[in-house]
Amino acid sequence: MKNIILGLVLGLSLFYFGNKYLAKKNPEIQIETKKEIVNEESVVTRVVEKATPGVVTISMKKDYYFLGNIEEDIGTGFIISEDGLIITNKHVVGDLGAEYKVIVGKDEEVAVKNIYRDPTNDLAILKIDKKGLQTLSLGDSEKIKVGQTVIAIGTALGEFRSTVTTGVISGLKRGLGGGLEDVIQTDAAINPGNSGGPLLNSEGEVVGVNVAVSRSGQNIGFALPINMAKEMIANFQKTGQFNRPYLGVSYRIISKQAAEFNKVPQGAFIQIVAKDSPAEKAGIKVGDIITKIDDQEITEDNSIGKIINTKKIGDEIKIRVWREGKEIEITMNLFRQEQ
Repeated sequence: MKNIILGLVLGLSLFYFGNKYLAKKNPEIQIETKKEIVNEESVVTRVVEKATPGVVTISMKKDYYFLGNIEEDIGTGFIISEDGLIITNKHVVGDLGAEYKVIVGKDEEVAVKNIYRDPTNDLAILKIDKKGLQTLSLGDSEKIKVGQTVIAIGTALGEFRSTVTTGVISGLKRGLGGGLEDVIQTDAAINPGNSGGPLLNSEGEVVGVNVAVSRSGQNIGFALPINMAKEMIANFQKTGQFNRPYLGVSYRIISKQAAEFNKVPQGAFIQIVAKDSPAEKAGIKVGDIITKIDDQEITEDNSIGKIINTKKIGDEIKIRVWREGKEIEITMNLFRQEQ
């Protein structure tokens, strides 16, 4: 036993002093762990340095009657073309009675000339009169994985411009209701004011558009997949407008487990039906559960928004609805939402 203990001690000593000797002769061995940390930090700093010039703050000015004109930073956006196209959330620029401008770089203010609001998703394109802008590269949100590093840049709390937070993708294809389906979940801090800003991967590509933060939990933020925005951009560049159809409902997906527990079918539980929308005109009601559209089942992976995005204006669709314990089929024609 003594020989075994002595052998272990000698072995550990040789390992320790041998490594010290090697580290002295080869310094890179000594800092291998540090190198990994430094490399991780350098990835973040490299992405931030490259991407920050392409991120803008969105400011709003409005006359509040007795208070007069109030101007404040309200959100974030990012540049997608050198001649002045900017992506943000629709809710950031949702006030039709306000004037908007963007702050490019540290303090250059540029008026927003036009706003194109997507009728289907919480996305908008802003147009400013400025050329030579630095753009951000758009990635592929279909390739992202849970656990991969992401970086958010935005005007946190509507006050702190170019705020950087880091984290990982903590979930995919989350449903938030209100038409927010298939969203990315992240633990990177997404504060009010970050809305419309980019969620970047370690290559500096935009993989999501930051949209919301959970008020009931900590370190839970959400972003719209960038592929959703890419479809919008392609459509806009082709037509100059958002001429996609919409259904006009807000809903919450009922999972298979929830459906079994509540003894209802799996599908989309309708919470709001927009006035004068295709859904209202066809007779869809609050409390309905839409289970199928054109024989495609509504699931957590196949939402209403995802199906409608494949349709064209004027298409006739058949919707299977569960209402008060009975299934009915409704036929409707899709049309565009006036902006």
